[in-house]
Formats: sequence, C-alpha cells, structure tokens
Amino acid sequence: MLSLIKLPRVFTINQVPKVFHEDSIISGYRHPRSSATDCILSLFQLTNETLNIWTHFLPTWYFLWKLLTVVLMRDVWRDSFTWPLLVFLMSCCVYPLASSCAHTFSTMSTRARHICFFFDYGALSLYSLGSAITYSAYVIPDKWVNSSFHQCYIPIAVVNTVICTTLACYSRLGLPYIQYNHDIIKRFSECKSPKFGKFLRILAFAVPYLFDNIPLFYRLFLCVGEGCTDNDTNALHHTHIAVAFLTAFLFATHLPERLAPGSFDYIGHSHQLFHVCGIIGTHFQMEAIEQDMVTRRQWLLTYSLPITVTNTLGAALLSVTLSLGIIFLFSLPLLWSATRGEHTEKKTQSHPIHG
Repeated sequence: MLSLIKLPRVFTINQVPKVFHEDSIISGYRHPRSSATDCILSLFQLTNETLNIWTHFLPTWYFLWKLLTVVLMRDVWRDSFTWPLLVFLMSCCVYPLASSCAHTFSTMSTRARHICFFFDYGALSLYSLGSAITYSAYVIPDKWVNSSFHQCYIPIAVVNTVICTTLACYSRLGLPYIQYNHDIIKRFSECKSPKFGKFLRILAFAVPYLFDNIPLFYRLFLCVGEGCTDNDTNALHHTHIAVAFLTAFLFATHLPERLAPGSFDYIGHSHQLFHVCGIIGTHFQMEAIEQDMVTRRQWLLTYSLPITVTNTLGAALLSVTLSLGIIFLFSLPLLWSATRGEHTEKKTQSHPIHG
C-alpha cells in the first residue's frame, strides 16, 4: 500500500534553513515547508525525526491505558487519595503526545516549529507538576509530613511550571514584542548563541526537577533515623533517579552523534535515546509512586495533609491555564507575522532548498 504513495523527499543539512539544523545530524531532514499531509506521511519513512516521533507516540497509549485502568478499577470519584495519581497519569499522557506532535509538524514552517515546541515545553512543565503533586501525597518522608515545606511545596511547584515554560520559550526567540517583531524573526539565542539557548532549556527543566525531588533526595540520601520512610519502594526510586540523570546527560551532550557526525542521523542519535530513557524513567517513577501509594496509604490518610481538589486537579488546571497564556504571548507575534505574508520569513532563511 505504501508503495503506491509518494513519500516526501528528504534533504541534507546544507539544503535546509539554519533554524532546522540539529547538532551533528547531517542528513534525513524533511522539507522546511512541508504540508500537514507530508508531515503525516513522513511517519512512515525513515527521516532523522521518525524515531523521535514514534518513541513518544507509542508510550502515550501505554500511559493512557494505565490511566484508564486506574479510573475503571478504583473508586476515583469517592476516593480522593487517588486524585494525585490521576493528575500524574494525565500528565504522563500529555507530555509524550505533545512531543510526538511537535516533532511531526515542526517542519511546516519556521513559525510552526517554534509554536510546536512551545507546546512541548508547556507539556513538560505540566509533567513536572504532576510529579510534585504525587510526591507531596505519597512520597514525602514521614519526617516532613505537615511541615512548612510540605505546605508550601505544591504552590512553589506551580510557580516553577510558570518559570519553566517561560524560560524554555524564551530560549528559542527571546522576549515576544521586544526581541522579535511582526516583520522579522530575530532568533535571539539559538541563532546568535545556540549553546546559550540549549543551556537555558536545560536550566528551565533542571530547576523544577531538582525542586520536585527534594523530598525524595532527602528520603533516599540524607535522612537518618526514624521517619525516613525506608521501604522496598526505595529501590524503584533509585532506578528512576539513575535513568533520569542518564536522560539529562544525553540531552545535554549530543552523544553519540557528536563523536561521529552523520553516522547516527536516522537511528541511535541522542534525542532518540533521550526519548527512550525519558519514558523508561517515567515508567519506573510511576511504579514507585503506585507502590508508595499502596504501602503508605493508611499512615498518610491519618497524618498527612488532606488531599483536595485545590491541591490536585485545581493546581494542575491553574498550571495549564498559566502555561497556555505564556505560550499565547510567545506565539502571537509569530501568528501576526504569518498573516502579513510569508515573504519576510524567506529573508530569515540562511539556506534555500537546492535541487
């Protein structure tokens, strides 16, 4: 069947605009003005984005199955203790789906690329908050339950999602209305200093991750004596942390393709490995959270902060609303410029398509 369909052509790095370049990836690029149909067809041909898409699209269905299992097998409407798990599982469905969509449609135009990844960053910030909500409910060590830190933990995590989304979006284009305008896209960081843009994105996601895991790091590595919640779940938490740091290492270093540019264009480059490790880490995190939830349920129901709509679904909805507002502010100048014609965008493209 696929043999009857004309698949889109792929290009080398010298044939596409600089905004689409990936570090040490030489070939396998899609047309930078692809139609939506071309983007979808490219899912069934080998490009340098194909595995980036599928390594997050397929796990979306796994996490959706886990979410539906919890909804159907537990009395979630009456049992508020399950609400943090629901928020976490919903965020686990959203972030790989947003990522796969961003990688699929990011070659429709320069503007589409930026906006697609704005939504990707917002989804990751939601996942960060989902983790914090479950850590507050199930993972926090006994010693810290009902402490001042515990009471401030979720509000700070919500603030972190705002910082995360804002900084990640800023890393692509700078400040909307100031550092890029309606007539020309001044690619503030990625064009003038790609390493600085990458550093900002690493910082944007490292800060909420490190904050979210303060209770877990203390529980696993620093806590001594009673109230340290030393149980069998800790092994799963150790595994999740190890995979999380491996994921961050792959994202930051661009290994292995940096060692042999062009050799890993289609299979085996760092972003694919980053996706796979991220999903594996999320799986172990989910298993640890569920085990803590079951093991500690009675004690937490007796001594911990009450679980309410406000500190679960309410916090998630607030985070989504704020992130969407930030994405709108960063995207609006791009959308305005699109309505004024595409001739200005052509001036910003450093390399035309050849052949």
